[in-house]
Amino acid sequence: MSAPDSTPLEHKATAPRSVGCWVLTISDTKTPETDTSGALIRKLLLDAGHEVVGSTIVRDEPKDVQRVIREACATDAVRAVIATGGTGITSRDSTYEAIEALLDKRLPGFGELFRMLSYQEVGAAAMLSRAQLGIHARRIIVSLPGSPNACRLALEKLLIPELPHLIREVSR
Repeated sequence: MSAPDSTPLEHKATAPRSVGCWVLTISDTKTPETDTSGALIRKLLLDAGHEVVGSTIVRDEPKDVQRVIREACATDAVRAVIATGGTGITSRDSTYEAIEALLDKRLPGFGELFRMLSYQEVGAAAMLSRAQLGIHARRIIVSLPGSPNACRLALEKLLIPELPHLIREVSR
């Protein structure tokens, strides 16, 4: 007789309490002084008991975005990379494609839920978001819009509640 299926509640009970994260801001114009979204993500992670292992700002150039993600994922303490910016549809927005090309697995439910929650706040403009979540090198990679409101929504409603569970599953 096989053991009964474990539940998400049981998974969360055995998940790590603190997750090592790298915060990546993708912007052609932001500086450490003006990076409000990166600062907000770091604060929300720290307030939730997670560790911010590192933080970087890079231009919206696919090779640079991919290089920073690969380097962060090569750091043992990093279990998740949370990127903000470059997810729109302008000619300069190439983050979605850069990160998509790195992913070993995709969790499309994240983007679907994010856009559903965004719709409640911003209406039909939510469809312009290309937020995504996936796995690269057994790390969670999250790509969020550059708006602080979007980052707060994603972290408070989706990432912070599930990050330990995500890490538990991807580490198995």
